[in-house]
Amino acid sequence: MNPDAQGRDPGTGGIIAASGEWSPELQKARAYEQILLDIILGELPPGARLDEQALTRRYSTGLAGVRDALGRLALEGMVVRRSRAGTTVSPLDLVDLREGYEARALIEPHCAAMAAKNATAEEIALIASTFDDAERADREQDRRALIAMDQRFHALIARASRNAALARILIPLQHKAARFWVYSMGATTQEERLADICQHRAVAHRIAERDAEGARAAMILVLGTMPKTVKRSLTNWGEEDAHSASPDLA
Repeated sequence: MNPDAQGRDPGTGGIIAASGEWSPELQKARAYEQILLDIILGELPPGARLDEQALTRRYSTGLAGVRDALGRLALEGMVVRRSRAGTTVSPLDLVDLREGYEARALIEPHCAAMAAKNATAEEIALIASTFDDAERADREQDRRALIAMDQRFHALIARASRNAALARILIPLQHKAARFWVYSMGATTQEERLADICQHRAVAHRIAERDAEGARAAMILVLGTMPKTVKRSLTNWGEEDAHSASPDLA
């Protein structure tokens, strides 16, 4: 992932040094965002044991950055840390998925409405531009780029709501949902994926128009399509498979 012109990483809306100078805190943020995206994409699969030294080599970062990232991811429920047993990627839990969607359905439309009222001009521009390259990414089946766009879009809206408490709840829920969305991609048609992109852009348009109720309604449409596509893709994928472990990360 490359930072954009504003120095923001497309994965989670984090800030990356545009100057290329890496402070310890920026390195930690980058390690977190890279590990997070690889968990979402399944490149670090459910149940995989995460060796800290192996992660420092994988991401060319320091041990402090990896440990900080794993601590944050543990708080979000993306990894499980146990004394003596080490750290593993959290299993894909279908009950957790359902409960997460229910929480998002309550919170995220309200955040979109608040963003329409409170977002700055810069935030509106960033939200509006998030999916600019989406058709290319879909055409090339670039799942990493599509997931990064989606994560950034929802995180930007959560933060633009100006309610930090809601954003702290919502962003980890988005991360968990994205893990299942990756599985759903293979079961959707190009027409459905392009329609989903248009629905996200409709939210951005309503926010830019300062139309709070329109933004709320548009976000409800976005969230409404997610459980259907995920459920269809997981029709033959049982609870037992969702909780199965994967080999250690070498």
